[in-house]
Amino acid sequence: MTLQVAPPAVGTRQDVQAGEGQPGWLVVAQQECRDLWTSGRGLILLFLFSVLLSAVTYLTSTNQALNFLEQRESVNLVLQFAVAVGVLATLVVGADGISGERERGTLETLLVTPVARRSIIVGKLIAALTLWFATFGVSIPYLWVLGREVGILGPALALGFGVGTLLAVGLGSIGLLISAACNSNKTSIAASIFLLLILFAPTQLPSGLPQGWFFEVLLRANPVASGLAYISALLVEGHAWTQDLSYLITPLLTAIIAGSALIFAGPQLVRLTRGVNAG
Repeated sequence: MTLQVAPPAVGTRQDVQAGEGQPGWLVVAQQECRDLWTSGRGLILLFLFSVLLSAVTYLTSTNQALNFLEQRESVNLVLQFAVAVGVLATLVVGADGISGERERGTLETLLVTPVARRSIIVGKLIAALTLWFATFGVSIPYLWVLGREVGILGPALALGFGVGTLLAVGLGSIGLLISAACNSNKTSIAASIFLLLILFAPTQLPSGLPQGWFFEVLLRANPVASGLAYISALLVEGHAWTQDLSYLITPLLTAIIAGSALIFAGPQLVRLTRGVNAG
């Protein structure tokens, strides 16, 4: 990313404002959003997501054996798929944030602009989150098709937006931390995707397996699994909103801890190191 900002006035802090009196993080976020969406990367990811979501929705909606409970499960399946792919996209964009700049040779230009390193990483996180919000917006019509007849569209949208945003903030921050710590962009993206696969693996286990206290501990220690378990408890099992709030502790702590680590430790990690060529 090539950041265009006005030179700072003599005697002012380089961290406070850039451009036309705007905060540095906002300038970075705007430029990153332009790079993400005008370059076509974001639109391509969004198109692929819509194709996959269309296939999942079609398979669930054309099942002739659906009854009331199974329709709720279909809404839950599509919503969890939307959250999973949206969080994955956010993580991948975050994983490219710093290490990708190193490999493309644009990080040095970015670091010499009158914008603090903390503002750089905050702006990059905000830009990565726009992909999550876009994927969630695309999923709304699909959820409407499946959920309008069983009266759970509103709860499904609220659950997906709330839990998905917590996961996107937490894992997007982790992706940027990994990106800042890696010299190779390929290593950063591979490590981030591997982490996400580990986090999503417990959600794919058959429901009939024995579930003792150890499984419950692993479930609640996993932010992705516990967040999706909360969604299932409300949509499929019909629990009250406050009945399973303990499932949200880990996603909330992940967002707070990873976000705080990114803000406070990220500036020390955003530095020029010898990267690996993309070729």
